[in-house]
Parts: sequence; structure tokens; C-alpha cells
Amino acid sequence: MVRSTSPRHATRSGAGWLVSAPPETQEAFLAGLSDAALLALPWLFEFWALPHQLPPEGDWRSWVCLGGRGAGKTRAGAEWVRAQVEGARPLDAGAARSVALVGETFDQVREVMVMGESGILACCPTDRRPRWEATRRRLVWPNGAVAQAFSAQEPEALRGPQFDAAWVDELAKWKRGQETWDMLQFALRLGDDPRQVVTTTPRNVPVLKALLDSPSTVVTHARTEANRAWLAASFLREIRARYAGTQLERQELDGELLEDVEGALWSVATLEAVRMRPGEVLPAFSRVVVAVDPPVTGGAASDDCGIVVAGALTEGPPEDWRAYVIEDATVSGASPAEWARAAIAAMRRHRAERLVAEVNQGGDLVEQVVRQVDPLVPYRAVRAARGKSARAEPVAALYEQGRVRHLAGLRGLEDQMRLMTAQGYRGSGSPDRVDALVWALTELMILPAAQWRRPQVRGL
Repeated sequence: MVRSTSPRHATRSGAGWLVSAPPETQEAFLAGLSDAALLALPWLFEFWALPHQLPPEGDWRSWVCLGGRGAGKTRAGAEWVRAQVEGARPLDAGAARSVALVGETFDQVREVMVMGESGILACCPTDRRPRWEATRRRLVWPNGAVAQAFSAQEPEALRGPQFDAAWVDELAKWKRGQETWDMLQFALRLGDDPRQVVTTTPRNVPVLKALLDSPSTVVTHARTEANRAWLAASFLREIRARYAGTQLERQELDGELLEDVEGALWSVATLEAVRMRPGEVLPAFSRVVVAVDPPVTGGAASDDCGIVVAGALTEGPPEDWRAYVIEDATVSGASPAEWARAAIAAMRRHRAERLVAEVNQGGDLVEQVVRQVDPLVPYRAVRAARGKSARAEPVAALYEQGRVRHLAGLRGLEDQMRLMTAQGYRGSGSPDRVDALVWALTELMILPAAQWRRPQVRGL
């Protein structure tokens, strides 16, 4: 996969300077255009397009336009098709003569890709506009180019035709995605350089992941806000407020592909399921603790200092206990005094009863640093006798049992959790936030449960 970072995107998207220019500059520019140029200007997409809506340069077979909802992906696909089939004049041949339009269903191809507000018909000037032949499910341009509509629910329909270009919409949603995609690849065999554009909101599905990993794929990406000029401000405010801090926000609005790492102790689905929804209220906890995973050294080049706050309801037998992760107060590049102050501040914010700190690296110095900030802080030193993954597995089991919930806004912590596997951490650096989480939930849930059961075992 090649991600487009070419500075030429900014120059190809020519309207940016005009929009921000003073009114007199705008008027002078428009006054210098002929009548024909003024009439043509609304149809010159390279002039008006956002950077992510333009195909990258270079030798590629697939262009994947990833983006959040409303980021302008449909317009990018429609304009790319138009650029492929149109010639210099209305009846001149373009680079492509036979195009496949593939969507999740026929209805979506027709209503979104063809007839939608940003679809092909809306993007074409009157002298180049194709006609829609409903019975044959195809568009026919004045120069003879044809685009056929296909449903991803019927992959076999792609077995016979052949094409020199294709537009694939919302590939990540297709129920028979891999099968339909494979059939399209066999059909994309006409001309000297058959190409395809894929416009989609990302999802963690194999067909999209494999496409992004292909060396012949290029990618552009944009968040929903990139196209805010064409979106209602109230929509942006409401949608961000409603889904802030969720995986859905990152996928559907930020256009991020959230992948599960093989063997991960926590999956994307698991973390989404445990997150508290807007309106949910935290209970009155039996206990609240702050756990700290201090870095070996302090300063800008040091690892983060993981600081996690968690509370628990521990009434009744352990199987009824529930824990809540309520803040990730991790600090970066902090000196020992700075991270100690941050940890004590978190304790005070949440009225925590104890500070738990790993001392494998710092030993007694960790407590000394903490007590310089608050000499009377209730403190417990913990020392790791097992590896990070081994310590994390019992905590991951609590999540599998549905006994842990997350407050919204724990993105950094959850990103590290998705990269923690039974074989080790798959991210860069140290999983400081996960370490702090593990110590917090071990203090609240794992150790008390073991102590609760011990007297019963002895009495047998």
C-alpha cells in the first residue's frame, strides 16, 4: 500500500487559494475568465476538489479513498469515473470505454452512485451527461462509453463481462465481499492499464485489509470534517457529541481502520462492548485506586508514565463484583516529581483510597518520590514476578466475563490494549497504560477475590 503524501495534491486542488483570497482577488480572477471558461468552471473537479478526492499520481491499480461519513467519497468516485470515460470533446473517446459500478445492492448503485446528489449524473455537464437505461442497468455516454451496475450480492454476474475501469463503493460493508471482489479482478482486464477506485468507510474485514496491504494500492484518507463546508454544522456537533470517545467515532467519522491483532487479549469488539454509553451513571464504588507504572528514567526521552484510575463494586461473592476504568491520567516526558504530582492529583480527583505503584525499576525511590508530594498518601508497592502478558491474562478474563466497564475517553489506553497479546506487546515502546490498568484491576478484583476464597478452601 502507498499512502498519498504528494504536495501536488494541494496544487491540483486549485480552489483552496481562491476561497481564502480577499474579495477583490476573487473578483479579479473571475473577471479574467472568458464566458466559456466561466461556464466550464463548475465542472472542473480538479479545481474544486479536496486533496483526498483526487487520485494519487504514479503506477497503481487500485486507489482506495478512505473516509468518514460525509467526507466526499462518493463525489470522488463519480468524478473519477467521469474523468476516465470523457474525452476532450463530448464525442471524443476517453481512457475507459467499459466501466463496472459495484455497490452493496442494485438499489444503492442506482440511488447513490448513479442518481445521488454526488453521483455520476449530478457531476456531468449536460453535453456529456450519460443516459440511464434502467432495464439494462447501465449508463451510456454520448461518446459510447458504458458503465454497468452490479450488486455485490450477486458475484457471479461479474463472471462474463470485462472492463477497463471500475468504481467500487463501500467495499467494507459487502456481505460477500471477498467473492465479489475476486470476480471483479478477473473482469478488470481490458485496455493497457485497467484501474479501479474503492470508496469506503473502513471496517476490520479481510477483503479491505488485503487490498490495503497490496503493493499496487494507493490510499487517500479524510475525516468527516474535511468536507464540513458541505455538511450541516448541527450534524457535526451532534454526531461528535453522541459518539465521542467510541470506536464508532474513529471508524465512521475519522475513517480509521481499527484492526484486531492476531492473538490480542482484547479485541475491538470487546472494547466497544464494555464502554459506557452517554447517560449512564457511575455507581458509588466500594473502592477506588490509582495505579502507576513509572518509567525507568524521567524527561522528554523517557517512556510514558502509565497512570490509570479504576473503581469497583465488591459486595457479595467475587463473581458479582464489577470494576470500572474511569480515567487514563498517563503523562508523557515527565520527570519523577511531575508524574508523582499527576498521580496524587488523580487520587484527589476521584477520592481514591490507595496508590499502587510498580517498583521493579525504581525500587524504594518510587515511594520516596511519591511521598515528597504527599507524605501521608496510602501507598502500596507491587513487584512484577511474571511477564506483562502473563499478568494481563487474568485481567483480560474479567473483560471476557463482562465484569469490567470503561468510561468514554480512554482512547490511548484502549489502543495499547488492542496490541497486547499472549506472546507480548505488538506496539512500539512499552505498554505503560496497560501495565497500570493491570495493576489497578489486580488490586481491586484479582487479589481480593483470591483472599476471599482462601478461608473457604482451608475449611474443606
